[in-house]
Amino acid sequence: MANKRIVVALGGNALGNSAEEQRELVRHTAVPIVDLIMEGHEVVIAHGNGPQVGMINLAFDSGATPPMPFPECGAMSQGYIGYHLQNAIREELQKRGSDKPVATIVTQVEVDINDPAFKNPTKPIGSFHSKEEAEKIALVKGFDMREDAGRGYRRVVASPQPIDVIEKETVRTLLDAGQIVITVGGGGIPVIRDENKLEGVAAVIDKDFASERLAELIDADFLIILTAVEKVALNFGTEDETWLEKVSVSEMERYCEEGHFAPGSMLPKVEAALQFAASAPGRTALITSLARASAGIRGETGTSISLDGKE
Repeated sequence: MANKRIVVALGGNALGNSAEEQRELVRHTAVPIVDLIMEGHEVVIAHGNGPQVGMINLAFDSGATPPMPFPECGAMSQGYIGYHLQNAIREELQKRGSDKPVATIVTQVEVDINDPAFKNPTKPIGSFHSKEEAEKIALVKGFDMREDAGRGYRRVVASPQPIDVIEKETVRTLLDAGQIVITVGGGGIPVIRDENKLEGVAAVIDKDFASERLAELIDADFLIILTAVEKVALNFGTEDETWLEKVSVSEMERYCEEGHFAPGSMLPKVEAALQFAASAPGRTALITSLARASAGIRGETGTSISLDGKE
């Protein structure tokens, strides 16, 4: 297979719940990523930040320090997750005799202030509170507090769709120079444009959709969306369970309409994959596990989605 430009979307939950745990986990994460790099592919790594940004937000909400705006919390998470990832990848590369540079970019992603998501915040962040505490927080800070799965009340923020990746040309320049890039961490820092000014907003962009938008903008060949399973299934967990391999855009759209994929779980991954595969001929989205990413690029496993289902 010819060398490909690949965007890999890592989940934030796979990176651990503390700095120490993350530092250990990324050493294992780096191995299959470096497999792709050593095969000659151009690799961009995106990642989630749900647990990590929640910890940062909680630390500032505790009252021990002055409050920190949510966009700045996202920027902090990009910095320390990227720091661990780039060092682990660099170390693994050097073990294999490669001196390829690895860099993390603090990345802003433009959103539309008129996105309907801002009128219906749904993304929980931060710690759990009792109903009484939540009512007080809502009154004092103006936060939207909602009950979360019977575990208490949490702040919710909007999850708007990404429009543009502000640092896309920086990503492209580094890739063209043969470097490995970590970017759109946590879906990117959401910003709105006001003429020449970019202003951060309290929101969380889905990292799979941010990765998809980036993949389009840098003209990637593959978008790999990582999950806990090796392939996507129809009728998951039932006697009629069927694992999907090579699927066309039209077939996968039909499966979505039939309700095969759970909202908040597999559905957004499939929707982001569909968006990329449908964006241009020759583009393939792959949904698989991290350990099987390299084999998936070779067509040996995973669920690949393309316009005709043959890529």
